[in-house]
Amino acid sequence: MTITKEHLLKVYQDMVLIRRFEEVVEKYSKNGTIPGFIHLSIGQEAAQAGVIDTLKETDYKFPDHRGHGAIVLSSRPEDRKTIMAEIFGKKTGINGGRGGSMHINDLKVRNMGFNGIQGSTVVTSLGTAFASFYNHTDDVTVVFMGDGTLGEGTCHESMNMAATWKLPLIYVLINNQYAISTKYTESHPQEYLADWAKGYLVPSETIDGNDIEVVIESTQKAIERARKGEGPTLIEMMTYRWQGHFSGDPAAYRPQGELESWKEKCPIKQTKSKLMNIYGISELDLDLIQRKTEDEVEGYLQFSLASPWPSTDDATSWVYSDISVEGRK
Repeated sequence: MTITKEHLLKVYQDMVLIRRFEEVVEKYSKNGTIPGFIHLSIGQEAAQAGVIDTLKETDYKFPDHRGHGAIVLSSRPEDRKTIMAEIFGKKTGINGGRGGSMHINDLKVRNMGFNGIQGSTVVTSLGTAFASFYNHTDDVTVVFMGDGTLGEGTCHESMNMAATWKLPLIYVLINNQYAISTKYTESHPQEYLADWAKGYLVPSETIDGNDIEVVIESTQKAIERARKGEGPTLIEMMTYRWQGHFSGDPAAYRPQGELESWKEKCPIKQTKSKLMNIYGISELDLDLIQRKTEDEVEGYLQFSLASPWPSTDDATSWVYSDISVEGRK
């Protein structure tokens, strides 16, 4: 597949935005400003940018715990600073600072959020996929998952139901090689995890998750099938996270030279090379995109730093304590 110069430039900008957003988040996580654990997707931006690029606002998105990029790109531009504020735990965050890094949702654009229970979203995504089927809309559901999540029994239950009912659901399996510290080849017998879907007669393929054009092409095919009522698809996207499992993890379990080898396959670096060598875009123009993106993200940062913390008076808001339930004593 060959996409237009304008399209490739757009998704290049998207990937640069993800990278810069997470670089800033990592810095302020390490210096203690951001509370809690942070899981980053630096090095695997194409797997998020390419998928989100193919979706409509009314399509349902279930990001995973390494899903800042998908969340930012699926949001409306005016809301992006509130996503960073949410990660900082601030009152101005898109969820009032209650969600933090791993629990961000934005229902205006049908980002349905994630939670700390691995494999849970492959089940809850059945609900939105069934809603599209039941209401006769062409809205699809995309659920992001990692290679580690595939070991959960809920994945089997989800795919069995989605395949049986031909639900418009796309499983985006981002294989970044490690589940926490365990290499995926040590916990799965298959050479390609996409083969796992064959038992449910679900179409699947393994692709280069660092090639933005390949990601877009594969996702578009899966979405077309889903919109036509032909059921789910599983796409395994081979990529690599440059950081450890969480920000601050030294990742001593990785063999020497592996990270450096994958950095040569950087999705942003690959796309920049195509833009320069195939489409003749100058390095100065691409550097300008980088600087503009840095300025944009700096605006998100300053908004987050200047925002107030949630009030302790709000601590019990949106919880079920003190709520009387009819019929319960």
